[in-house]
Amino acid sequence: MGVLLDLGLASDLVSTEELATERQAADVAYEQLPTMEMTGWLTPDEGILSRIKTLAKNIKTNSQILVSIGIGGSYLGAKAVIEALGGDGVEVVFAGNSLSSKELQKALDAVAGKDFAVCVISKSGGTLEPALAFRIFRKALVEKYGADEANRRIVAITDANKGSLHDLAVQKGWEMLSVPDDVGGRFSVLTVAQLLTIATKGVDVEQLLAGAKQAATDEQCLENAKKYAALRHLLYKKSKKIEILSSFEPSLQYFAEWWKQLFGESEGKNQQGIFPASVSFTTDLHSLGQFIQDGERDLFETVLRVEKSAMEIAIPLDDENGDGLNYLAGKNLSLVNEMALIGTKQAHADGGVPVIEITVPEITAFHLGQLIFFFELSCALSAMLFGVNPFDQPGVEAYKNNMFALLGKPEK
Repeated sequence: MGVLLDLGLASDLVSTEELATERQAADVAYEQLPTMEMTGWLTPDEGILSRIKTLAKNIKTNSQILVSIGIGGSYLGAKAVIEALGGDGVEVVFAGNSLSSKELQKALDAVAGKDFAVCVISKSGGTLEPALAFRIFRKALVEKYGADEANRRIVAITDANKGSLHDLAVQKGWEMLSVPDDVGGRFSVLTVAQLLTIATKGVDVEQLLAGAKQAATDEQCLENAKKYAALRHLLYKKSKKIEILSSFEPSLQYFAEWWKQLFGESEGKNQQGIFPASVSFTTDLHSLGQFIQDGERDLFETVLRVEKSAMEIAIPLDDENGDGLNYLAGKNLSLVNEMALIGTKQAHADGGVPVIEITVPEITAFHLGQLIFFFELSCALSAMLFGVNPFDQPGVEAYKNNMFALLGKPEK
């Protein structure tokens, strides 16, 4: 069983005829999608696994920590998968995803006194956040191991033919993997760009790719992705301009961060698009839950539901029952969590919030691969329904131009 979609609490706002029309538009977008550039993610590539597994094994043999340096699509997907699944490999420390001195020092402190390797991920090598972090960690490697051994502990994932990082890797003799030319950063979770970090942590990358490959050929998954894209666009037309992704599994918090980048950077163009936000329940029911329930009615909610808990904890009987909770004795905590999900969905729907439910059977590498592909496909289709290119990000350059001018970067 794959990714399931339930539109039950979202369909009151739209008619069957409206949804059918929008669904047809999603069909047209789906037919056009393979003709667009940057769609290599549509066919997950298992041919890269051998090299990735060899490099991951080498890192695990020689290092206690892998420092994974990247920003945006070069790190969020790997972070999401690792947070969701864990792993029995080496510890992974993420760096280069901000310009905060405090955060970078935390990463440096994490490797102090330990053997470590560095994987730097950047298509051009010129993005400031990872480039600065990489410069600092290269210095730390050289100081600890000397230049030759430092070079043996670096893997560069970058453009196959050009760019400052590519040129440095060739000059220094670093291990180098090539970022696919036809996959952009936020769609790159299931490519070489992030699979090395994931594999080094000990996640089963074969199963991750197998799940994505299954989703890419599963008719029900494709249908659900089209429906999700169509319904999002319909709700936007009805002034629902904010989508909140909610989950009752805290381990999916970084998955939601990846989802926000995926949809926000793909759709937010030409002064349109749905603003992606996320909440982690039940924690946020005691904060943002108030706004969702009673605030401005310009939002809709997508609940990411996990059908089977990874573990069960039975609630014990207390002879004194001082807390009054014996009515739950003998029940599993996962059942209570599920009832909280069902009750929350209904409360939000009753409060005027359209609710979509997306169900994944359980949090495994295979099912996470399915879910990643599902969201990538639905995001691409949704952006196309807005009439924008899902795969560019022209607005990102504005802050960079201002920042570089303020820092006095020389003109080329």
